Amino acid sequence: MNNKFLLSHKSQEPENSVLYVVGTPIGNLSDISFRALNIFRKVSMIACEDTRQTRKIMSKFEFKNNLISFNKHNFNKKIPKIINDLNAGNSIALVSDAGMPSICDPGEDLIREARSKGIKVICVPGPCAVITALVSSGLPSSKFIFEGFLPKKNSDREKILMEIGKNEKTTILFESPHRLIKLLNQLKEYCGAEREIIVSRELTKKYEENIGKNIDDVINYFEGIEVLGEITIVIKGINNSKQKNKYNSVEIKKDLYELTSAGLSLSAASKYLAKKNNIQKSIIYNMYSNID
Repeated sequence: MNNKFLLSHKSQEPENSVLYVVGTPIGNLSDISFRALNIFRKVSMIACEDTRQTRKIMSKFEFKNNLISFNKHNFNKKIPKIINDLNAGNSIALVSDAGMPSICDPGEDLIREARSKGIKVICVPGPCAVITALVSSGLPSSKFIFEGFLPKKNSDREKILMEIGKNEKTTILFESPHRLIKLLNQLKEYCGAEREIIVSRELTKKYEENIGKNIDDVINYFEGIEVLGEITIVIKGINNSKQKNKYNSVEIKKDLYELTSAGLSLSAASKYLAKKNNIQKSIIYNMYSNID
């Protein structure tokens, strides 16, 4: 292959004093790009979330470079040093453990600081679990929301779950294996058992799975088994035109007012009425905010 076709960038890469944001495989090392490997071999250093993961790529593709650790535990201390190195003329590649840097990792802080200092930032695109899960799900993909990992704090978590329950757009989440069943049961409570969902596990790897039809089916599949690997969840948005015909909002508001006035908590009243009327709990919460 003629090398002139491998680099269509305006100048030979890497350039001096440039921060390269480089996508890496999310599982299958064969997904790495020629351009990414070229950058890795020639930059002054590679800032990586976990040096052990980056060394796997170095070993597989037989190259060496200087590695510096850059992760959620040390990024505040490392950002000034990396900025100084860039200003000194060094070219630096930023990588995460897998996929695109800055998605649910401190890469975004470094990129923002670099831009604020007038440092050139160039993205070298690569695999991304969010997009991979979305396009393989078959769910609507023209409009979607990515929430990452949900907050651990109950009040913050409940707020987002309510938004997911009433959102018309597809929602994408990350979750750890040991918390998957808990999240699925919460989604069932706020979205309903029949909401379409796909749970993708170990994307691009040997034991990749894309499980789903509705939330109940997915819970039945994963309940009672040991869940391993990286988890990405794709949730279909609500069809509001259909939902409006399923319940009498005036009667439900009346019941909600009576229950909360009698001393029942909003959460308990909403859960009861959602089950009674076979609708999402988030819809009940939304009605409460509109009670005159």
